Amino acid sequence: EILARQHLESAEKMLAPLGIRCGLLLGGMKAKERREALEKIASGEWQAVIGTHALLSEGVEYKNVGLVICDEQHRFGVKQRRMLAKKADVAPNELVMSATPIPRTLALVLYGDLDVSVVDELPPGRTPVKTRIVPEEKRQGLYDFIRSEARQGRQSYIVCPLVEENETLDAKSAQDTYAELCTGPLSDLRLGLTWGEQPAEEKAQALQKFAAGETDVLVATTVIEVGVNVPSATVMVIENADRFGLSQLHQLRGRVGRGAKESWCFLMAQPNERLKTLCETNDGFVIAKRDLEMRGPGDF
Repeated sequence: EILARQHLESAEKMLAPLGIRCGLLLGGMKAKERREALEKIASGEWQAVIGTHALLSEGVEYKNVGLVICDEQHRFGVKQRRMLAKKADVAPNELVMSATPIPRTLALVLYGDLDVSVVDELPPGRTPVKTRIVPEEKRQGLYDFIRSEARQGRQSYIVCPLVEENETLDAKSAQDTYAELCTGPLSDLRLGLTWGEQPAEEKAQALQKFAAGETDVLVATTVIEVGVNVPSATVMVIENADRFGLSQLHQLRGRVGRGAKESWCFLMAQPNERLKTLCETNDGFVIAKRDLEMRGPGDF
């Protein structure tokens, strides 16, 4: 939803002057708001409709779909992408976008279902992110680095694989990490906390404060994987990095390096071949290719 709102904002800036009306459809809308949105979609009053997976759901009728754009395409299943195409009378043009195409997408390219366009340069004013694997014994040095960045007005993310402690999984949770850091190693900094199921208002507030520079360190789950754009954030720490897929790690890394300042991504884990791939390249296609070699394309 964070990403959809951002897209609406930038689409309106570009398209409204051309007389193109844009609208938004989200799963969490109130009934009245949703009813109005559905009417405008069905009548064609909105020529560009931006939204989450809600756009695929039953009961959403389109007047005449000519173009379907899937952003962050690796987050959609094959059937989900088909559902949208089925809502059109004539097969629409499709554009799928991803910084980290998953193995299945690469396989589609091989079978001629997709043409590939590559944007292989960073937007102006961006700096490539440096990635390092940090073993547990160097944790204290990491915290010192986060503090020194904060003194220069730079911010950090700390991403955990879980929301709360789990007896069966030996992995750090966001809530525990937050509590531990508030009273321990980072008690002198301003900390924030956010996760996926957090009440929408609290989540928006946590992200807003971070974006406004009122928080030095944001402890989060992968809810921040897409759509969060804070140019002054220069450090991404990923706890239990070996629990995440390569694509996801690459996406998380993309939350930093969005300004001109040097940025770092620290993978908290014991070194292994998979994670070394990320230290060697910032190219999503190279990462996807390694992913394809290691995991295979899935079942056809």
